[in-house]
Amino acid sequence: MPEISLSKARALVRGILKTGREMELKPLSVVVLDTGGHVKAFEREDGASPGRFDIARGKAYGAVMTGMPGSAQMARAEDQAYFMASLNGAFGGQVIPVPGGVIVLDSRDRIIGAVGVTGDTSDNDAAAAMKGIEGAGLKGLA
Repeated sequence: MPEISLSKARALVRGILKTGREMELKPLSVVVLDTGGHVKAFEREDGASPGRFDIARGKAYGAVMTGMPGSAQMARAEDQAYFMASLNGAFGGQVIPVPGGVIVLDSRDRIIGAVGVTGDTSDNDAAAAMKGIEGAGLKGLA
């Protein structure tokens, strides 16, 4: 199974944080997970609250473990709250089903990991993630 490399994960973090500054967003925290849900890279900008790691990880974890980006998870939670509650129970409460959890694809459209971004509005988090992913030459599903 293809996996995101450490160098690509670091490039994603740098690109997403740069995008967030260009968009004039609040301080962001960015995590990159591999396909097994393991952390490959994380950074929290100065001024971001300390709890942001867990939020960013929860957004990315839900995306990579379900194959659904955060926006799709949120829609599912709104339509079928029982499903997302059960899913979150199965994953030990680690899923945060909102935008900002983005699936990362390689050039052959294979899932290689996920990004979780938090710090601004969820929609802005997702927009920064997508721009940063595209800037790194990868594709994203937000």
